[in-house]
Amino acid sequence: MARNEPLTFDPIAEARRQWTSRGFEASSAMVATTSIMRAHQIVQRAVDEALAPFDLTFARYEALTLISFSRAGELPLGKMGDRLMVHPASVTNAIDRLERQGLVERRRSAADRRTVLAVITDSGRVVVEEATAALGEIDYGAGALSEDMRETLYAIIKTLRSAEGDFVAGAGALHDEALVDDVLVDESTDD
Repeated sequence: MARNEPLTFDPIAEARRQWTSRGFEASSAMVATTSIMRAHQIVQRAVDEALAPFDLTFARYEALTLISFSRAGELPLGKMGDRLMVHPASVTNAIDRLERQGLVERRRSAADRRTVLAVITDSGRVVVEEATAALGEIDYGAGALSEDMRETLYAIIKTLRSAEGDFVAGAGALHDEALVDDVLVDESTDD
């Protein structure tokens, strides 16, 4: 979406006014959802601009970063789909592109030849560091929010995600290092 001059009014507030004046229900749900969708567009644009010099999309950046977090710098493609919460075809497409860029390589697992691993290259590690620094410079597109606001936003959206079955309610980060190695980035699981 091309950047235009800022509007002199909030179009979402105007939509709420129109909904309310016509007697539509759930105007608070409409403005919340519309605000999330618009904020996504704004953040996505900022992130896309920061990642453009690396020829990365956020999806490919996430995949590359996930591999870099693993103990051995490699992960089964199937596990990546689970961790990134995307369809296996999306992982395949991302890894195809990262492989063409020389940032990852595919390799069969020595433990189970049926399992295909994505392995980060030295170039991939450099790109992860540089792209992460570029995203950090723009606060991942959330620079207009204070630290407290970002934490509050995360908590609110986490409630929505949990209620919709994105993860088990009450779950947090994995704290036990062995658990992280075995559950989050275990290289021995089928792809």
